[in-house]
Amino acid sequence: MLDIGYALSNRFPDPPQTDYRRADVRALRYDLFCGDVYLADTKADRELSTAWGWVPVLDFAWALCDTVERLDRDPLGGRASAPQYAELDFTESTDRMLFERRFGWVDIEAEWMPGGEPPLTFSHTELRREARDFLHDVIADLSDLHDDLAENPVIWTLQSRFPRLP
Repeated sequence: MLDIGYALSNRFPDPPQTDYRRADVRALRYDLFCGDVYLADTKADRELSTAWGWVPVLDFAWALCDTVERLDRDPLGGRASAPQYAELDFTESTDRMLFERRFGWVDIEAEWMPGGEPPLTFSHTELRREARDFLHDVIADLSDLHDDLAENPVIWTLQSRFPRLP
């Protein structure tokens, strides 16, 4: 089972003068809400996580949803035998998470993983559902911390682009 989570950093607080209602895409994606993220396979008790403290959490959730959709471009979908690749890069680093989809299953590894460690593997359907749930949960948590964020049109557009899945 896939678990995606985060922790906000105390070392990189958001500027106190931030107007969350009017924050633009760049600020929301790259300048605010820094912390660490993880993807965990709870069944195998393994995880892929950052420990840098500066990962923009909202951007990670947004980019993960984009990445999952890029893995679904083959018209055959889960029946496609040819692997489909995507990567998620971290803005302030050269590190990347690498995704490979084949027959409806997605392998996820990170360049910072120790050599020889097998990738995490999840069904594409589960990854898509959990990524979108994670995005909506992050937005809800951040909106609880910063009331004006829920009134930002960029957030409305993001939520409509990646709605929760049943």
